[in-house]
Amino acid sequence: MESKIRVLLVTEINLMGNVIADVLSDEPDIEVVATVSTSQEALACIQEKTVDIALVSTRLPNNGALQLTSAITENNPATKVLALGVTENKERILQFVEAGACGYIRRDDTVDDLLESIRAARDNRAQVSPRIAAALMERVAELTDLLSRYQNGLKSEFGALTPREMEVLELVGQGYSNQEIAGHLFIEVGTVKNHVHSILKKLDVSSREEAAAYLAVLRQRSSVKTATPIEV
Repeated sequence: MESKIRVLLVTEINLMGNVIADVLSDEPDIEVVATVSTSQEALACIQEKTVDIALVSTRLPNNGALQLTSAITENNPATKVLALGVTENKERILQFVEAGACGYIRRDDTVDDLLESIRAARDNRAQVSPRIAAALMERVAELTDLLSRYQNGLKSEFGALTPREMEVLELVGQGYSNQEIAGHLFIEVGTVKNHVHSILKKLDVSSREEAAAYLAVLRQRSSVKTATPIEV
């Protein structure tokens, strides 16, 4: 007999968590290991118990859902995260996907949809709408292009920067503001500011304009190095 799917519920309202737990407990292949209302309780529970899937409410205060999703997927990769209660908004959903969530349950989904998403996550199947799937493909294409350019000439010059910092620097070089970068990468403005500060420190420059100019010069140098010689 296949083992039960061990689920942790993380909701900002205890009553909501208890209602969902009652529904899930009626399923023979699902076991609710705990219902908690804070990120700290969720992380402590995952350390103490085996959790296959964490249902994380997107309404946790202070952007806690994204932070908790990142913390779980980074420190406990065996535990999969489903974002609970999102709207069909591609920017918001991509935020959770980039934070490590393997799927999501919309606010207007049914109990059957919830159960299907849990079982799909257990089976490593993605449950996404065509619109969100298209957005994910666009994002993958952007990252692939960035990685290719990074590997084909800029890697040695920018080895100290993380892939995300390289991505932010690319957008800085295109003249994007912090707010625009946040919207493009589906991250918080504060996170962008932290990345920019780290980039300036690692490149030993004093402004984003200097960093952008540095990037442009090195890219030009790289293109000259890799250009095909003209035969005469």
